[in-house]
Amino acid sequence: MGRMRFSTKIAVVLRDDLLTWQRLNVTAFLVSGLGTAVPEVVGQPYLDADEVAYLPMFRQPVMVFEGGGEVLAAAHGRALRSAVPMSVFTSDLFATGHDGANREAVRAVRTADLDLVGLAVHGPRSGVDKIVKGARMHP
Repeated sequence: MGRMRFSTKIAVVLRDDLLTWQRLNVTAFLVSGLGTAVPEVVGQPYLDADEVAYLPMFRQPVMVFEGGGEVLAAAHGRALRSAVPMSVFTSDLFATGHDGANREAVRAVRTADLDLVGLAVHGPRSGVDKIVKGARMHP
């Protein structure tokens, strides 16, 4: 089986000062938005040899990057200008307890003032590469 090259890219950019549990949590939340908004990125369900069924997953890799707050702000601005599907996670969401409170916390802050700790985008490979410019691959 050879590697497949996709014309699109899924990328997550995380702020580099997050704790490990925060990085994992933020990444999971961010990509869940892409899977629902861009259904074509989700493949088919899995079956094992005993016919046990498993949920589908993304059809392509998710590239995870990191950078400082200024890198996230720049990526956010480029993503907005590119009009690609994007999910965001702000620092305020660490203090909320449910989905409704998450939406209220984001709604309460102007775009330019969002304290971003992560974002995820999906779009054409070259466009996503431009959006995440300045971020480095997560180790």
